[in-house]
Amino acid sequence: MASTKNSLPIAAAGAAVLAAAWMMNRKGKTESEPKTTYIIAADIGGTNSRFALHVPGKNEPLLVHIYPNEETLKNADTYHHATFKPFLEKCLAEVPEWKAMGEAEILSKVQIVACLAIAGVVKTDNTVFITNIGSGCTVDGNEIERCKDGLLSIVARCKLVNDFVGQGYGALDLDLDKEVVELVPGSKAKMNDLGPKVCVGAGTGLGECYLTVSSLSPELGHECYPSEGGHVCFVPRGPLEVELMEYLKEKFDGANRVSVERVVSGRGLANVYEFLAKKFPDRVDAAIQEEFLNAGDQQGRVVGVNSGVEGSLMQQAAQIMISAYGAEVGNASLKFIPTGGIYVTGGLTPKNIGLIQGADSPFMKAYLDKGRLSALLDTVPIFAVMTEDIGLRGARVCAEREYKGMK
Repeated sequence: MASTKNSLPIAAAGAAVLAAAWMMNRKGKTESEPKTTYIIAADIGGTNSRFALHVPGKNEPLLVHIYPNEETLKNADTYHHATFKPFLEKCLAEVPEWKAMGEAEILSKVQIVACLAIAGVVKTDNTVFITNIGSGCTVDGNEIERCKDGLLSIVARCKLVNDFVGQGYGALDLDLDKEVVELVPGSKAKMNDLGPKVCVGAGTGLGECYLTVSSLSPELGHECYPSEGGHVCFVPRGPLEVELMEYLKEKFDGANRVSVERVVSGRGLANVYEFLAKKFPDRVDAAIQEEFLNAGDQQGRVVGVNSGVEGSLMQQAAQIMISAYGAEVGNASLKFIPTGGIYVTGGLTPKNIGLIQGADSPFMKAYLDKGRLSALLDTVPIFAVMTEDIGLRGARVCAEREYKGMK
């Protein structure tokens, strides 16, 4: 019994020593484990992929680079090998802090928290299939996190969000005095801080999203929700547009409908011009038609660049597209009554501001043409966004949220 009694304190002392040693060892590991975190934000559309490197909490990027998708993805095994890995390598080559560390130190002491805002429906398993890139392309955030190929191994978190979720959060970062144009006079003064916000933007495709804030807990800020509003039905607003719809139904095998995106987008602009060229062959400019036919995915750009030619089919196509754009933005205003503001975003907005701004513009005429409820839209603040980087800004906001959640 005595030996048993004596062994208890000895065992307890031994356990205490082991516990202390374990804690010291754990503490040593903890001190050596923390890594320097950088944020990577990406805005991935149908035409380009924009990447930016940030220090957490800093709005100004350390590096920004744009990859043209059609060219970049030709010979790549995966999307992340085509763009993400080259961007990391570019950071190593060009960002002073990374150059000073060198690749070996980067691999051991740096981690990346990334958010990719992608044009497509993001599934709950953190994957998305991008329909607007060639024949389609899958991006898998989990696969990127698992990848151990060179600098990709430092990616600790890769969150995928819809590209218009990025646009929505990016809209919150806009300077309303410098980066937007009021489309209804006095829009800034009409804004309700607790009202919903909406983004509608035409680029390669047509995207839409909305944001809300809790009236009970406004300090929590806005939450952005994606939608596929760009795929609602195109509704003709005149006899020529009825013919256009019939043409598009046949072209895209739509028995009863076509998406508004088939008209309101860069590719939609090409569709409209193609219809007009077939309907009015005597008005076709042979040189531009030849350029158009050989332009591949850039057909919309050919039409847009030449839309300033007075009386041309290109000008008419742009007017039809912009009118349909205004009508759809008006539809969104009626659905959401966004007293917090509706933001007309996307690459086609600043490029066509002459057709968008002004009460007599094709855009605003269609926007306000809502019959009995036209007067309601006079109360909605509406802005044309003149910068094209708000998707990238929003992706940074989402990546910052992910980083905070990891702490």
